[in-house]
This record gives sequence, structure tokens and C-alpha cells, in this order.
Amino acid sequence: MRKQDERENRIQGKAQLRQKAARKRTRTAAVCIFFLIPLTIAGGLWAGSRWYLPVSLLVLAETMAPFFLIYENRRPKAREIVMLALLSALTVMGNLLSFTALPIQAGTAMVILSGISFGPEAGFLVGALARFVCNFFQGQGAWTPWQMFCWGLLGFLAGLAFAGVQADRIKSRNFTVVLGPVVCVIAAEIAAYLSYLLFPGGDTSFWGWRLYVFGAAGLLAGVLLQRKRLPADEVTLGIFTFLTVFIVYGGIMNISTLVTGAAFTAEGFSWEQLKVLYLTGVPFDLLHAFRATVFMVLFGNPIIRKLERIKIKYGFYRV
Repeated sequence: MRKQDERENRIQGKAQLRQKAARKRTRTAAVCIFFLIPLTIAGGLWAGSRWYLPVSLLVLAETMAPFFLIYENRRPKAREIVMLALLSALTVMGNLLSFTALPIQAGTAMVILSGISFGPEAGFLVGALARFVCNFFQGQGAWTPWQMFCWGLLGFLAGLAFAGVQADRIKSRNFTVVLGPVVCVIAAEIAAYLSYLLFPGGDTSFWGWRLYVFGAAGLLAGVLLQRKRLPADEVTLGIFTFLTVFIVYGGIMNISTLVTGAAFTAEGFSWEQLKVLYLTGVPFDLLHAFRATVFMVLFGNPIIRKLERIKIKYGFYRV
């Protein structure tokens, strides 16, 4: 009996140490993602568009730092590094096929699936690395660090939002968990429309910056109020993918279009130009989000189940 108690205490102690290490990694990743990497991108803008490649490499190095904290107390296994490299390669291949042939967006969805299966730090690393490689085929430029940041952010948010996936419970559905964030986003968009009716401020259409700003506020409020990790059923996966791709990815990349020079004027940053970019970016962002959502609903669960089997078979450590 005494030996059994000691064994249970050791197991609980190890679990507490893993949870403490996970919180440390998440805090470090949050500092890198929300402070260090934006500061690096801002420095690249100040240095000039010709410095996009060194800035991209620096952003890539910063994404690796939180991930390698996993191996603070142990040596990395080759199979773990190979798996993440394989996920990055599949993301690149899926994005290139989607860019040229497929009517769905496999690349963006694979970044989100990587974060769900292997955790937020790995999700950010896969997203940033895959986007960097993709642009060798689709064109490198001052936009590359922004795209790396946005793709990585999708993987990081997916790792935070979804619980540790269990292969035998993927098909179970609990719509009440995702209902809170959805209601908050809908309420925020209604508030956006009312603000347009009451205070148009020179806007000629509701379809513009209000969709993104109010949508982001609603999404944040929903996450803070819910406080539960999401189940990995196809409906929840689809809703999460659509909202994050449209609001987060689209909202940030519209800003990047302005500040990287595509809509930059001699007068400097123009609020009117940014509003035009948000207005014209809505169709593209909706299409991007819809294509990624279709892939997620059709193939998300089978891919997660396959990744879970691989993790169990080869003893991968979920970050």
C-alpha cells in the first residue's frame, strides 16, 4: 500500500512538473509572438523592404525558441523533429496545390491541425516555417515576415483553443462549448452594423474595417467568457477555422498591405487607405476562410486521428 502511494505521488509530481513546464513555454511563446516578433517586423519596416530576407530568418529563429524549451530537461528525439518537418512539408505542398489546382485551402488548414495535435509552440513553428518555404515558390518580399507571423499565429491559437485530442472522442460533439464565442462574434457584428448606421463616419459600406475590428473584439470576449478548451469535432473545427482565418489572418494581412508599401503614399500612413484595403479585402478573406473551412470539415477529423495514432505509436511528446 505504501509503495502504491509513493508511486502515485511520483506520477502526480511528474504531471505537475509537465504542467509547470508547459505554462512556462506558453508564456515564453506569448512574449515572442505578441512582442518580440512584431518588434522584429517593425524593425524590418524601418530598415527598408530590402531587408525582408534577414528579417524573415530572424522571425523564424524566434519561433523556434519556445518550441525548443520542450527539450530543456531532455534531448530531442529525431522522430519528433522529423515529424514537424514532415508537417511543414505537407503544409507547403497543400498550399501550393491549393494555389494552383485545388478549390480548397489545405495549407492554412494544415497549420491549424498541427497546432491542435502538437501544441501551440509546434503549431507556430510549422506555420512560420511552411510560409517561409512557400514563398520561395510563390514569391518572397516584404510581406513574407507578416505571412509567417499570421500563419504561425493561427497554429498557436489552435493549440491554445483545443484540448489534448483523444482519438476515441473526436466524433463526440458538444456545441455548447463553441456556442459562446459564436454568439459573442454575432453580437459584435450586430453592434458593428449599428455603429455604421449611427456613426457612418464617411464610410460608404458596412463591409469593411468594422467586420474585422468588432469581430476580433467579439472573438476575444467569447474566448475570455468561455474559458474552456474546444472539442475537436468537425463543426467546431470548421467554425474555429472560418473565424480565425477571416478575422485574425485577414485583419493583420490587410494592415501589412498598407505598411509594406502596396498602398503607401508620400503622406505616410493613411486611415482612409486602410479603410479601403479592408473594404476590398473582404471578398478575398471570405474566400480564403471558406476554402480552409471546407478542407477542415472534410478532412480535419481523419487527419487528427491519423496524427494521434502516429503520436501513440512513436511516443511523441505533446507540447
